[in-house]
Amino acid sequence: MRHLFPALLIAVFLLVGGLASPAGAHPMSTSAVLLDVQEDRVEGEVQLPIDRLAVAVHRDLTPAGVLGADRAFLKRYTAEHISAAAHGTSWTVTLGTPSVRTIDAVAHLVYPLEIRPPDGHVTDFDLRYDVIVEELLTHRVIVTVRYDFDRGILKTDDAETLGVVDWNNKSLKVPAGEGSWLKGFAATAGLGIEHVGEGADHLLFLLMLLIPAPLAAAGGRWRAAGAPARRSVVRVVHVVSAFAVGHSLTLALAAAGVIHVPSRPVETLIAFSIAVSALHAIRPLVARGEVLIASGFGLVHGLAFASLIGELGLDRGSLVTTLLGFNLGIELTQLLVVALMMPSLLVLARTAVYPAFRIGVALLGLLFSVSWMLERAGLTSFDPFEGVQMSLVGHPLLVAGSVAALAALARGLAPRAPAPTDGVDDRPAAVPDGEQRVPADAG
Repeated sequence: MRHLFPALLIAVFLLVGGLASPAGAHPMSTSAVLLDVQEDRVEGEVQLPIDRLAVAVHRDLTPAGVLGADRAFLKRYTAEHISAAAHGTSWTVTLGTPSVRTIDAVAHLVYPLEIRPPDGHVTDFDLRYDVIVEELLTHRVIVTVRYDFDRGILKTDDAETLGVVDWNNKSLKVPAGEGSWLKGFAATAGLGIEHVGEGADHLLFLLMLLIPAPLAAAGGRWRAAGAPARRSVVRVVHVVSAFAVGHSLTLALAAAGVIHVPSRPVETLIAFSIAVSALHAIRPLVARGEVLIASGFGLVHGLAFASLIGELGLDRGSLVTTLLGFNLGIELTQLLVVALMMPSLLVLARTAVYPAFRIGVALLGLLFSVSWMLERAGLTSFDPFEGVQMSLVGHPLLVAGSVAALAALARGLAPRAPAPTDGVDDRPAAVPDGEQRVPADAG
C-alpha cells in the first residue's frame, strides 16, 4: 500500500504535465529599452530579439532580411507600438536607422530612439510600449534609464532599472529627474522571483536537497532522525544558507566581470548538480552531503544567475541595486519553496511511505537531470520531458497540495512506521549497550 501513494502522486504530475505546452528550463523571454533622459529630449535604443520578433509579426525573419525585404514593415510595426505622452499631450517618437547586433549570443534588431516633448522641456511622462509584448504573453521588456548629463554629455554610465513592461502592464511612468532606486530594486527583485519561480532546474535542485533533510545518514543509508523536528529545520536552514552563500558569491563576481564562464557548460553543470543531489537523496554520498552539494553547486547556479542579468540588460543598471534586488528575489522564492514543502516532508518522514516517496521523487529528478544534460551538452536536440517539468513549475500549489494530502493520508493510515521491506531502512537503528545514537544533524 505504501508504494501506491508515490506512484499515484507521480501519475498526477505526469497527467498535468501532458496538458502543458513545452517551455524551456529558463522560459524568460526579454527585450530591452534603454533611455537617456536629458533636459530637452530623451534618447536611447530599442533592442528586439529577432526570433521573438518573428513570432510576434508572424513572419520568418533573418538577420539579413530585417535590414532588407522586411525593413520598412518592421520599422512601421515598431513605431506603431511605441508612444509617449504627458498630461494628455503626445510627444514625438522617432526611430533611427536600424542595425543588427548580437547581444548575449542572440541576434537583435536595434533601433536608435528619440522622444521629444512639443515644448522642448522634458517632464515626467508615460511611456507606452508593447512591441512583441502584444503577441507573446511571456515576453518581458526591461526598461533602464540614465540621467547624469551635462549639456548633452553623459557624465557617468550608471543607470537605473526603471521597471518591466509585459502583457499585463504595457506602460511605465518615466521621471524627468533622478528616479527612485527603490523602484529599480523592486523591479530586479521581481525578476529574481520570476526567474527562480519559472526555472525548473533551480527548483528541482533545491527540492532534491530538501528531501533527505528530515533524515540522518548512518551506515551508508538514510535513517529516520528520531529527533525533534527542530533539528530537521536547522538542517534545512544550513542547506538553504549554503546554497545562498554559494550562488551569491559567484553572482557578484560574474556580474562585476571578475569571472566569466560560457553559458553552455554552466547550464550542463546545473543539470549535473541535480543528478548528484538526486543520487544523494537516494543514498547519502557523504556525511552532511546536502550542505556540501548546496554550497559547491551553488557556485555554479550563481554563474547562471549572473548570465541572466546580462541577458536581461540589467548589467546596464546600478550593479549594487541589481545584485541586491535580484538576489533578494531568489532568496524569497527559495524560502517560499521551503515553507510550502518542508511541513509535508517532515510529516511524511515519520511514516512508512517516505522511503518509496523519497526514492521515487529522486529517480524522477535524476531522469529530468540526465535529459537536461544530454540536451545542454548538444547530444540531443530536445528534452522529451519539458512539458512535464514546466507544468510542475507552473502549478506549485497543486504540487505542494498533493504532497500535503499524501502526508495527511499516510499519517492517518500508518501513524507508526513498520519495519521496511524494500531494503532501504528509514527507521532509527538499534543502539547497542554503551553506544550513542548518531545525532540527527550528523548527516
